[in-house]
Amino acid sequence: MFLGAAMCIASMACIQFGSALSAPALAAHGPMGTTWLRLSFAALLLCLVVRPRLARYSWEQWKGALLLGVTTVAMTVCFFSAMQRIPLGLAVAIDFLGPLAVATFGYGLSRRLFWPLLAGAGVLLLAHDGEGWTGNLAGVLFAFGAATGWACYILLTKRVGAAFQGFEGLAISLAVSAIVATPFGFADGLSGISLEGLLGMAGLAILVPLLPYTLEMTALRRMPTATFGILMSLEPAFGALAGFLILSQPMTALQMLGTALVVAASVGATAGDR
Repeated sequence: MFLGAAMCIASMACIQFGSALSAPALAAHGPMGTTWLRLSFAALLLCLVVRPRLARYSWEQWKGALLLGVTTVAMTVCFFSAMQRIPLGLAVAIDFLGPLAVATFGYGLSRRLFWPLLAGAGVLLLAHDGEGWTGNLAGVLFAFGAATGWACYILLTKRVGAAFQGFEGLAISLAVSAIVATPFGFADGLSGISLEGLLGMAGLAILVPLLPYTLEMTALRRMPTATFGILMSLEPAFGALAGFLILSQPMTALQMLGTALVVAASVGATAGDR
């Protein structure tokens, strides 16, 4: 369990700091262009390493990988669209409602439901700047779309990880994601791109999504989806920290308290599974 939790933490750090570092790419290429470039590089790199044998997979395996690929595109585009409109910490706080729902339904009506509820309270504090709720309606709606996608992503990643050996399922799903995103992101993604920009985007693709998706699939093979979902409560804390350090988005005392609550929820959920 400890190793799985460590993988989750490493994944969250990669995703949130990678998202913050993607702000210039988002400004240059938009959500669709940035999504397409990053997924394309990630799919290419992983397929070169894994070399999946496409002809030997069953329809059930293909179906899981296809669903995961489409879900990944929708989740990523919604999150980047939210990030353009509202602070990163708020976007991640709303986004976390997806794994929180997975954890809540996974725990059922038991005493361990306390941890998702505690994490949810922390998320609400993170979404408040001390004077009111931050962000605009469009950004909030995109964040809720990302939350829905994230919940589906967790369940599908668990399914694909169990259906394939190694990272073959992840390689196929990323390839599907890149293909699905191509018609929407091709024009924006190549607009004004340079060799230096392509190399930078390749580096970001390793930081997110390639490395965190690999870590998450491995972690989900080691723990229940409910535990994974509540561990993701640390994501808003990482998002707020990345927003503060990289994007100079300040945190209030209430938001710091919210960060402490989600950290406590993650520790409690992990300790309860030992």
